Formats: sequence, C-alpha cells, structure tokens
Amino acid sequence: MSTNSHKSMPALHLQDWASIEKSLDAGGNAVLPDLLTSAQCEELVVMYSQEERYRSRVVMARHGFGLGEYKYFAYPLPDMLAKLRDELYPHLAIVANRWNQLMGNGMRYPANLHTFIERCHAAGQTRPTPLILKYGEGDYNCLHQDLYGEHVFPLQIAILLARPGEDFTGGEFVMTERGSSQLRADVVPLKQGDGVIFTVYQRPTQGRRSMRKVAMRHGVSKIRSGSRHAVGLIFHDAH
Repeated sequence: MSTNSHKSMPALHLQDWASIEKSLDAGGNAVLPDLLTSAQCEELVVMYSQEERYRSRVVMARHGFGLGEYKYFAYPLPDMLAKLRDELYPHLAIVANRWNQLMGNGMRYPANLHTFIERCHAAGQTRPTPLILKYGEGDYNCLHQDLYGEHVFPLQIAILLARPGEDFTGGEFVMTERGSSQLRADVVPLKQGDGVIFTVYQRPTQGRRSMRKVAMRHGVSKIRSGSRHAVGLIFHDAH
C-alpha cells in the first residue's frame, strides 16, 4: 500500500504553537487538532495487519501492562509518520530544552531529530519506538512511562485513529501528575485524527516558593465497546 498520502497532511505551521506551549506548561499535555485526515487514519489501521512493517508485537497482558496489544514499527517508518516525527521534533525540542533548564537538568536536545537519533544510536539505542496500538472491548492500558534507555526525549505524541462514539466507547486518554503529596488526573478528549502531545516522565511546575518537578504517567481507560486504534510517536529509540 502506498504511503504517499502524507502529502495531504495538514501543515504543522498552522498549529497555534504559542497556545500549545502554554497548555504544556500548565498541564503537561496539549492537543494538536486534525493532525491526520480520516483517510490517513484508515490507512494506518489497515497497516496493522501488514506484519513486514513491524519489528515486534507486544501482548500487554503477558507483561502486566493492561489488556490489548501493540506493534513497534521497523525502520523505515511509513512516510506519513516519518514526516510527522521529523517536523514535530524541532517545535518540541524548544519546550524540552526550556523545561530542562528550569529543572536544573544539563541535558540539551539538538534542533533536528536526525542528530538526536544519532545520539541515541551511539549509546546503543537503535530500535525504533513509534508504535500502533489496538484495543478491543474490555481492554485498557495501565498508567506508565515510555523510557527505553539512557537518552529520553521528554515529550511524545499519541494520535487517535478511531472515531469515539462510533468505532468505540470508553477508551479515554488519561494522564496523572504526582507532586510531593498529591495525585492529579487529567482526561484528554480526542477525535479521530487528533494528536495529543504529553510529558513522558517529568516536567517543571511552579511551587509556592520555587520551581519543582512533578512525575507524569499516561494510559488509556477501559474500552466499553468496539475497537480503538492509536499511533504513538516516541522520539528516542530503544536499547
């Protein structure tokens, strides 16, 4: 199947990046509306059965991750996902570097994804991490963090490929934030083709006296009916 449909992808420069950064700073997540068209979403769902595109399949129950399954893409990634990852990364690197500075972390991320991936590969992190997830009725994804190695890019993206209320019910994208003593939960509503940028593991937030770190996790609530597919774009490769 051709993957040239990325040419019709909505231009990322049309996204309101000032509002996106503000939302990330305030709550650790931000929605990118209409990141993919419905046709592109359907193309990716069809890819799920094309085994030659993947390096591995994970059945979540076997590892205590929840219920459902996902597959890691092999390189080369489908064109539309490779293009999205390349074009989104520079915007997110600006936020990641600012966050690290606020948290007193000396790690800085290069301006382009290729250079960052070279850094990962030099450290032995050579396996691609973009993935596609499939959930059926009763499935869910436990709260977790996607780390994979020494080099971790602190933001990632999930894109909903199915239609809420039509293809499935339930299955909300959920985030939690743990400060010094409190746990906060956030449900992010998405429609088909929307992406959500979210924090991989920690972010800075203003405390009463100084800047502090909060730990973030993400997951998916139980699917009540139907089938839900989503794509995850992670920017660091894995050991």
